[in-house]
Order: sequence, then structure tokens, then C-alpha cells
Amino acid sequence: QLQLVESGGGLVQPGGSLKLSCAAMIGFISDYKGIGWFRQAPGKEREGVSCISQSGGRTNYADSVKGRFTISRDNAKNTVYLQMNSLNPEDTAVYLCAAVYSCDTIAPMHDYGNDYWGKGTLVTVSS
Repeated sequence: QLQLVESGGGLVQPGGSLKLSCAAMIGFISDYKGIGWFRQAPGKEREGVSCISQSGGRTNYADSVKGRFTISRDNAKNTVYLQMNSLNPEDTAVYLCAAVYSCDTIAPMHDYGNDYWGKGTLVTVSS
């Protein structure tokens, strides 16, 4: 069983930065092949943003965030992070994390199922 909780969202101006956290309250992130970050903007499909493998040795990013976002993990803290820089209004979305089977591809990322998702944190980029 895995219970994930996202935090760190908020309102930020274009060009600003935020760091999101995905913490496991129940279970251990190290038990899963990878942890993925996803986002869903209003009226749009959910999309994969980034992924980090079990060991942290493999990361992957959507083209839209490459060079701006950095994913990392701290297994001792049972947490995965998403550092987001140079944010723009198109990054506005609810950001969710989930346990995934592989980080080889961002689209798609195959999750372990509905019980392995957090509820999300809202990121709003606006002046």
C-alpha cells in the first residue's frame, strides 16, 4: 500500500520557481520501479511531466519542461521532489505524483493503479 501526498503548489509569477514535494505517508517509494509527476490543466488531458527511477539513476522529462524542471528523490525522507524554474502560464495545472512501472517513456507512463496516486497540488502561474 502506498499513500502519496503532494505539497508545494501555489501562485507564482511568470518566470518564477516552485519546488513540489511528493511524500509517502504510508509505504515506501523505494518499493516501486519509479515515481512519476503528472499534471492536468483545466479542460485538458492529464500528461506526464517527469519520472525518476527506483535508484534515482534514470530520469525523464516531457519536452515542454526539459531544461526548466528537475526531478530528484530522497529515499531516507521517502520523498520525491520537482523543482520547477522559469514557470510560464502554460504550466498552470494540478500536479500529481504516482508510482509507475518505468521511466523509459513519459508518454505514456504506466501507473500501479488508482490507489497509488496522490490527490495533487495546484500550481498557478499568473501575473
